[in-house]
Parts: sequence; structure tokens; C-alpha cells
Amino acid sequence: MPKKYKIHLTRNAQTDIERIFFYIASDNLNTAKRFIREIEEKIYSLDVLPDRCPYIPENMFFGTSYRHLIYKKYRVIYRINYNSIYILRVVHGAQLLEL
Repeated sequence: MPKKYKIHLTRNAQTDIERIFFYIASDNLNTAKRFIREIEEKIYSLDVLPDRCPYIPENMFFGTSYRHLIYKKYRVIYRINYNSIYILRVVHGAQLLEL
């Protein structure tokens, strides 16, 4: 059985998810609820095999070893630390990454 990791959402990631929700909800509340439920399912799926997702290209600029999970037009930026996964940001793919 694969190793299980604990998922931690940072304050920045929580804020990102809230902003995405309100942005989508301004057009369609049901779509916003569904999208957030789906992206949270993807995030929590990282508890098993989190290294399946690629490193972010910005690592060479930031000197980091972050990975990203891509869901639709959004990137979930995270880092693996021992038995934990830290979700750092959830950003639109066209948005410049700020950490």
C-alpha cells in the first residue's frame, strides 16, 4: 500500500480558493460549488503519490523544488516535506506565480 501524506492548506492557498469561488459564483453559483468541490478532490488526492506531478518551471528562478497539479486552467502549487504536503497557492495558469 502506498505511503499516505497529510495535506496542509496554507492561508494563501485558502484565500486563492475563496477568490476563485467568488469569481466563478459571480456568474454561476452551482458551477462555482462544483468547481471548488472538484479541485479540492484533486488536492486531497495528493495524499497518495504526490511526486506523480511535475516540478514547476519557476523552480529555476525561485531556487525551490515545488510541484504543481494542473486542473482545468488552474495550477495547484505544492511542496512535499517528509510526510506532509503543503499547498502553497492555487493560481490560474496564465497568472504569474508569486510566492
